[in-house]
Amino acid sequence: MSFEWIGIIGIIVLLLVLFLFGMPVGFAMAIVGFCGFWYTVSFSAAIGMVGGDIWSNFSAYGLTVVPLFIFMGYLAFNSGIAERLYTAAYKWVGHWPGGLAVATIGADEMFASICGSNTATAATMGTVALPQMEKYNYDPRLSTGTVATGGTLGTVMPPSVVLIVIGLQTGQSIAALFLAGILPAVLLGSLFVLTIFIICRLNPSFGPPGPRTSFKEKMAALPGVLEAVAIFVLVIGGLYAGIFTPTEAGAVGVFCTFIVSLTTGKVTWKGVTDSIRDTLWISCMCFFLITGATIFGKFLAVTRLPFMVADFAVNLPVSKYIILSIVMLIYVIGGCVMDSLGFLVVTIPIFFPLGLALGFDPVWYSIVLTMVTTLGAITPPVGVNIYVVKALAPQVGLGEIFKSVSYFVAASVICMIILTIFPEIALVLPGLLRP
Repeated sequence: MSFEWIGIIGIIVLLLVLFLFGMPVGFAMAIVGFCGFWYTVSFSAAIGMVGGDIWSNFSAYGLTVVPLFIFMGYLAFNSGIAERLYTAAYKWVGHWPGGLAVATIGADEMFASICGSNTATAATMGTVALPQMEKYNYDPRLSTGTVATGGTLGTVMPPSVVLIVIGLQTGQSIAALFLAGILPAVLLGSLFVLTIFIICRLNPSFGPPGPRTSFKEKMAALPGVLEAVAIFVLVIGGLYAGIFTPTEAGAVGVFCTFIVSLTTGKVTWKGVTDSIRDTLWISCMCFFLITGATIFGKFLAVTRLPFMVADFAVNLPVSKYIILSIVMLIYVIGGCVMDSLGFLVVTIPIFFPLGLALGFDPVWYSIVLTMVTTLGAITPPVGVNIYVVKALAPQVGLGEIFKSVSYFVAASVICMIILTIFPEIALVLPGLLRP
């Protein structure tokens, strides 16, 4: 049996283990990778590979960036920053048709800039925005769809956990990936806002205008925005200027978020302990995903399956963008049947070399994969943001929430098409880092 077929069998076994036994993705990848490496090379080599990879991953200084940025996000989540962001956005645009939904997207965009988690973004903004939209008689299809979809901005806008995982797994600069994610996230948020305008134009009852506020009230709400802007500029600006390493930037972000929480009087001991608990849980999940992916990737590298796939795709008599469309479709389908981040980590060893072989810029390609991964958070049956919103709005049926996000899927697809036509949107900012 050829090594390539062994690699294919390994992938099939991995998926069967995941689906039939519900094993966590990181453990499943590690087990299949170890057994595959053992079969193709030797038992002693597999033991040495696993021991070396576990040590190198868990002792790597760069991995400390993961818990720091996650902790920063959860501190912001538990300290009322999101509430102040929503209040500011509501004061400025709440009187527009669909204005509360637009304010939710705007607050999502700002909160995502200091929180790299889509679930935390959806949960935080849902807690604040859903009662307000219900108060002003917003249609549940618009309100729940806005909260669930707006939360996906936390996946694209730095400091994104997904971008950190991709950077660690592919050896890319996390600072470059963070800079690359800013404009695509703004573009995606703008398309979500345009979608809301179109929906409310076609059916005004979906988002009736809220009350107008005075200019004085608008200005009084701005400090709530300035807090998040200051943290974002300090962290990302420090990375761009070379003042901080990614780990140092995460530590500075945590410190500044904690100081803001203290000055506003919103921080509590329970909020801090909850932030630490949630950070440990998410960080451990990411660590095991990265370790399992490394072991599984070593096995696939031995089988040469990724290189065979890349060579096959490059020699196909079709445009590389057709192949890219197929890859993106695979990610959409994969995100429907398993955790989207887990599916991304499983497939990176195969599809990332493919993208490089097709001549795509690695930073741009990473952003595209991140963008398509966001759809996994809102697609059935395992769209995690949907279940977050369902917990916050139990009176709305699960099926209705899944239907509600369909209004925004077109915006995500259009965003990816624009990024493909104009890759400079993702590359202009990281290009400033290059000499």
